[in-house]
Parts: sequence; structure tokens; C-alpha cells
Amino acid sequence: MPKYKAYNINYDDFLRSKEIRAEATGFEIDRNSITPFAFDYQKDIITWACKKGKCAILTGCGSGKTLMQLEWCKAVHTHTHKPTLIIAPLSVVKQTQCEAEKFSICQVAICRKQEDITNGVNITNYEMIEHFDPSVFSGVCLDESSILKSFTGKYQNLLTDMFCLTPYKLLCTATIAPNDYTEIGTSCEFLGIMSRAEMLATYFIHDGGDTAKWRLKKAGINKFWEWFATWAIYFNSPRDLDYEGEGYDLPPLNIKQIFTESLPDEGTLFVTLAETLDERRNARKDSLEDRTDIAADLANSQMWSEWLVWCDYNDESTMLKKKIDHCIEVKGSDEPEYKAQASLDFADGKIHALVSKPSIFGFGSNFQSCHNMIFCGLSDSYERFYQAVRRCWRYGQKHPVNVYIILSEKEMNVLDNIKRKQKQMDEMQKQMTALMKEVTLAEIRHTTRITTEYNPTKEMIKPLWIA
Repeated sequence: MPKYKAYNINYDDFLRSKEIRAEATGFEIDRNSITPFAFDYQKDIITWACKKGKCAILTGCGSGKTLMQLEWCKAVHTHTHKPTLIIAPLSVVKQTQCEAEKFSICQVAICRKQEDITNGVNITNYEMIEHFDPSVFSGVCLDESSILKSFTGKYQNLLTDMFCLTPYKLLCTATIAPNDYTEIGTSCEFLGIMSRAEMLATYFIHDGGDTAKWRLKKAGINKFWEWFATWAIYFNSPRDLDYEGEGYDLPPLNIKQIFTESLPDEGTLFVTLAETLDERRNARKDSLEDRTDIAADLANSQMWSEWLVWCDYNDESTMLKKKIDHCIEVKGSDEPEYKAQASLDFADGKIHALVSKPSIFGFGSNFQSCHNMIFCGLSDSYERFYQAVRRCWRYGQKHPVNVYIILSEKEMNVLDNIKRKQKQMDEMQKQMTALMKEVTLAEIRHTTRITTEYNPTKEMIKPLWIA
């Protein structure tokens, strides 16, 4: 009869030992070293992020991610005595530097090449990242890290490879779409927690006969979100985690839809809705004059108020610039310095109207000074729409936010698509927050650093073939 060794172990402890989790590999910090301007939940998250070492802060717009990432970078530099780097959208770089000065956190050096790096906290924009040597940084933070969304994208592959050996990493972005498993996979791969392929193999299954689509295994839904909560903080409001919510009540959001009249197609009595991409582009082109007229009338009717005017095409931008009084137009071809200054001036209330594209200012910019917004046309990207709206509708906004969406009658399908995605996201965020709450609170309040003691007992013999 074979002999088996008996282990005195509680069965619940045995099951817990089998759980997959992202272990903490960071360091302890003195909570009193954090700026007094930080709220309690921000101090708890900063402390947790430093203990974790590699993690993500995925919280609602206006929740203070800039303050938290600055404190994290400062703490990593203090711990390692090596430079840290924040990578952000161009329009956010100068704003981040100003935030650091405003809250007396640290000095932040804006860098465009390796020679600009200081032994402290540094920041650059994504377009310049290839000019830096990743080996000199002890910590890297990606601001608006949704840039990692595409697992075949240029920046996702570049950043993951560049910083694969960086000991401390932090991702910061507004709440991601809970059903966007690709972004979760590329995020945990960048952090070095698990590869995207491992994540899919562990928690997902192919959706029917389509091998390009994945869905969570029914038996593993709870376990997936529990694992996610071991390396990511996710919430819309501090109230989601039972913190005080004073100052985190969003003002009313008034979305007003304005439709330009469209003529029926030849041989038909009624307007035919645009279905294909070409049909939508043609409908948008045909309504260009009417849409820009309406947008200009709205902005010119309230010269005492700021207006943020979004468009997607150059001809829309050019026409809006001509029709809106005292406005500034920012295009993709403009110099980086001009874009950054325009962002700061608009945030400071020095510009009546800013005309630009969501791809330029739609991610990360803080425009709480403005509460009137126009979409002169709309794309099918819900993420672009959501992020663009949240530039103004965010915590800290003191006025109701008015959003005017101007479309032709033929573009109703685009609006219906955005509304459908909005409803799906709201429902899934509630479910996701509920599933993660218990684990997240336990993580924030009880994270400890996991280390393995190394006590050598034998002297290493150097091989003869090593010169």
C-alpha cells in the first residue's frame, strides 16, 4: 500500500491557495507623505498602488487620477532614486505639470527627448516615446491608457516591449467599457501580470462558431472579476466603494438632438436612413452647410459663454472656423506647442469657442470651465462620444452641461447605435462594480508585499568558461 503524507490544512484555505491573483511586489509608503489636498479614497488608492507595484487605476472622469499618478511617480522615484516617466496625450502634458504645481506634489519635467530627462518625475506625449531609453526608468505611468485597446496596435506593441523590464508600472484611464475584454487583456499584458492569450485561455471561451469573438465562461464570471480586482481599481464614484461622496455629484446632463432636413432619394417618397459607411458619409457631406450653420448660430448666440465644438472632418472644421465668431481651430497638422497652448487657454476661459476633433482633445483634457458642447456630426464610436462629453461633464463641473448633437435626418441610425451602447455600458458597469466591490475593498485595506527570503548557504563557483 502506498503511503500518503497527511497535511493538516483547512479546506477553505486550500481553495484560497488555488486562486489566481496578482501578487503585490511594490513597497510601503508613509501615508503622511501624500499631499494634504488628496481625499481619503485617493490616499488609500495611492498607498495600494505603491504596494502593488504593477496595477491600474480605472476610475471616473474627475476622480483625481492625475493627482494619484503624480503621487505614485513621486513615491517610486523616492523609493528607487531613479527617474520615473508619465506618458500622456499631448493636450494633457502641460495640464499635468500645472496640477503638480497646484497641489505642491513635485516638479515635473516636460521632455521630448532623452536628454531632457531629470532624476525625478518626467512627462512626455505618446508620439515622442520612441526617443527615450526605457532602461533608465524605475517606473512608468500611462495616462489615458486606453491607447492599449488594440492588441495589434502600434503603441500597444511598442510600449509593452519597451517597458517589459520596468519594475513599477501604472495604468490610468477613465472607466473602461466592462465588455471590452481586449483592453483588459492588453492592459494586464503590459503590466506583466498575465499575457492576453493566458487570460483568454483561463477565463474565456469562443462565442459559438466565431473564433474571433470571446465570452466569459459562465462558471468563471465571478472569478474573472475577482482576479481583475486584484490588480485594478474600478469605480465611477467614490460612493461605489463606500467612501464619502461629497463633491462627486455630477450636474445634470442635457443632451439635445437637432436634425437637419433631408430630401428623399430619387424615386422615393420618404427619407431613407443611411445604412452603409458610404451612405453615412454622403449624408454627412450633403448636410455640411446646414449643420455648420446651426452650430455657428448656437455658439454666436451666447458670446459670454465658452463653447466646445467637436467635428470629425477637415471641411467641417474649416467651415466652423469661418462661421463662429472669436473661435480657435486646432487641427491634427498644427504644431504641438500650438495645441498645448490652445488647450490651456480654453481651460483658463480665454477662448470663446474651441473647434477640434475628439482624436485631438477628446481624451484626458480637463475643460470644466465650459458647459456648452456641440457635436457637428457623430461617428459610430461610443468611446469617442463618451470621452468627448466627459471633458466637460465631470466631477468639479459647477453648471448643467448642455450637449447639442446636430445630424441630418438620414443619420438616425448612428444616434440609435450610440444610445444602445450607452445603455449596455450603464447596465454592465453596475453589475461589474457590484461583483468587484468586496475584493476591491479587501485589496485597498489589506494589501501586503509578497517577498521570498533568499538565504544562500553555498558559495557560487564561477564556471571557467566565463571570462
